[in-house]
Amino acid sequence: MNFIIGLFAKPIGSLLAWIYGVVNNYGLSIIILTLIVRLILLPLHAKQIRYTSKISELQPQLKEIQERYAADREMLGQKTMELYQREGVSPSSGCLPLLIQMPIIMGLFALLRTPLSFMTSTQMIAAIHESFLWVKDLCQPDSWILPFIAGLSTYFTGAAGVSGATGSAGTANGAMNAVTKYFFPIFIFLIGRSFPAGLALYWAVGNIFMIFQTMFLNRLREKEKIRDEIIEEEKEKRRKAREEAKRKS
Repeated sequence: MNFIIGLFAKPIGSLLAWIYGVVNNYGLSIIILTLIVRLILLPLHAKQIRYTSKISELQPQLKEIQERYAADREMLGQKTMELYQREGVSPSSGCLPLLIQMPIIMGLFALLRTPLSFMTSTQMIAAIHESFLWVKDLCQPDSWILPFIAGLSTYFTGAAGVSGATGSAGTANGAMNAVTKYFFPIFIFLIGRSFPAGLALYWAVGNIFMIFQTMFLNRLREKEKIRDEIIEEEKEKRRKAREEAKRKS
């Protein structure tokens, strides 16, 4: 696992060193690197949003299937898969983007936790200890502000991610979503107080960017949904018009 993380962390470290050579500010370099990585992962995040939205739309039908075949697990699975196939939804399509993102995110996480393990540039030895805003040393923990922003942004990111698709997904999923929504932000805050401030900065900036990114993608998805509904209505009107014309003829 460490080998795989290193495969991603080292090139990201080279990119961070290059950005630092341009802007000459380690904190700003982390922000720019975070935005670049998030933009690269944007298509995968958009795919996740579409999958989540589609699953949300299918919740009433899924709940009906679960209630009807609660005593027959085999038939429950069969009917669920039939619904997915009929609606063009692949269960793996929600996991695949996350699986692709994870090594990149973990590589970036490892890089900012122990920068000199993945960067060979001599200028970065001093750079990682630079101050940024109120933080005197980005390689040392920030006790309160950055961890709080990281935790709070994690809460809003989780709230945005689970609000659409999990309202009626069942008790087990509801409990898991509650853990994600409330416990994980507290966990991020606590570990943010012990990890380098540069890592907390990356986490906070990445989450804030993701919040606005998710809002934009959700709005785009709503427009697509409205457009599809209008197209379907027009098709239905044309079909009825053709049937009416046939009857009259």
